[in-house]
Amino acid sequence: MNSLPRRHFTAALVGGLVLPGLGLPGVAFARDTALPVPESLPLAAQAAAAKKEPLVLLVTLTGCPYCEVVRRNYLLPARRDHGLHAWQLNITDRTTPLVGFDGKATTAAAQIAAWKAGFTPTVLFLGPAGQELAERLVGLASLDFYGAYLEDRLTAARKALAALKPA
Repeated sequence: MNSLPRRHFTAALVGGLVLPGLGLPGVAFARDTALPVPESLPLAAQAAAAKKEPLVLLVTLTGCPYCEVVRRNYLLPARRDHGLHAWQLNITDRTTPLVGFDGKATTAAAQIAAWKAGFTPTVLFLGPAGQELAERLVGLASLDFYGAYLEDRLTAARKALAALKPA
């Protein structure tokens, strides 16, 4: 068994044991909770930067209960209510074409591997050239503080974006 499936199995096992203990009322998995998937990372990042916002990418896994909580409770509302440029990439998607920051064709799985972002959920905060503007938000350690952690990263990313020299 290679390490990637073992990690997914372990995450699913831990999620099945720990998530009920978080007191969440049955997390539902539905298409309506999916964030959009970008076709082009440069275009998505440039659109975000034009609004003085970072590109926010959720590294997700189908069936990941923690990913669903991050998506449903934090990223989707911020996208809907505040125009956050939030997108998602599935760690196992090896078929959907994606244009990378280098302009070359890739897939979500290959891009995530290149970023070494193999844990789900991971939230990345990227600039117009694909540079990380703030520390990654990895995992879901505490529902009590996740919103504050996310807001801190967004503030840092916006500040770093504002400091970038125009191209």
